Amino acid sequence: MNKTKQLSGAVILGIAQKNITLLVLVLLLVVSSILSPNFLTAQNIFNLFRQHSGTAIVSIGMLLVILTGGIDLSVGSIVALSGVLCAYFMQTMSLPLAILLTVLCACLVGTVTGYFVSFQKVAPFVVSLASMTAARGIAYIVSRGTPIAVKNPVILAFGKGSLLRIPFPAIAMILVVLAVSFLLKYTSTGRFIQAIGSNETSVRLSGIQVNRYKWLVYILAAACCALAGIISDGRAGVGSPNIAEGMELDAIAACVIGGASLSGGYGTASNTLIGMLILGLIGNIMNLMNIANYPQQVIKGVIIIAAVLLQKRKDS
Repeated sequence: MNKTKQLSGAVILGIAQKNITLLVLVLLLVVSSILSPNFLTAQNIFNLFRQHSGTAIVSIGMLLVILTGGIDLSVGSIVALSGVLCAYFMQTMSLPLAILLTVLCACLVGTVTGYFVSFQKVAPFVVSLASMTAARGIAYIVSRGTPIAVKNPVILAFGKGSLLRIPFPAIAMILVVLAVSFLLKYTSTGRFIQAIGSNETSVRLSGIQVNRYKWLVYILAAACCALAGIISDGRAGVGSPNIAEGMELDAIAACVIGGASLSGGYGTASNTLIGMLILGLIGNIMNLMNIANYPQQVIKGVIIIAAVLLQKRKDS
């Protein structure tokens, strides 16, 4: 009988440790609903998804980079650049062409970053820091330092509209999560990406072109940033060079809270989404309680440290 109880307890503890991120999210939902009667309203929940969908998409792109053992500090600047370019292109050309050129320009930044990381062996931190500075500078040059108005009704509807009361940005976020989850779980490319982060030397000795896959993840991350920039245009009604400042830190935090290893090799898109929702919930409930922004930053920092410690304990 005692052995059965011990076995059951061990099983429950194992499940809890495996799903710690989800348990934290559920706990936050319960606490938030108690602290504020306005939290569980449909309007607040939908606004939460609409507000953080872009950051969640960027976080999924960041996850791909982190899985290879890299880091990309340029994602926030690429979002700003994409938003500015899309607004600028829409002034003189059709919407499909404007979106295509925006995505291509964002991917070009990711291509340059990925090339220096994968083929020139420059540290990801250094290269992405340079890309972050350059992309933000180009955004200011194109916009001349002022926001560019977005008047296209399709983009505005995409950013502010909904389908069956589900915001379009949230639908885009879900599609990206599903696509990356499929990539990582059911394709050889996804398995190679994760294997590179686990043991790059073994993967290289197996005859796999490691550099190409490391290059690819930076391009995919930039494409996610382009989508987030377009979403921002629709939500704000302008393409601004000032947006997404510090988004790279939120993206990294979402990955870490979601259980991804910064040394590479482990992480899931679904858990990264949960990590982003945890960050969003914290900010949302503190806004509802009229707590200033600075204490929010402190609390987010504490949560990130706690997530890292929990992950370390789980791995040990």
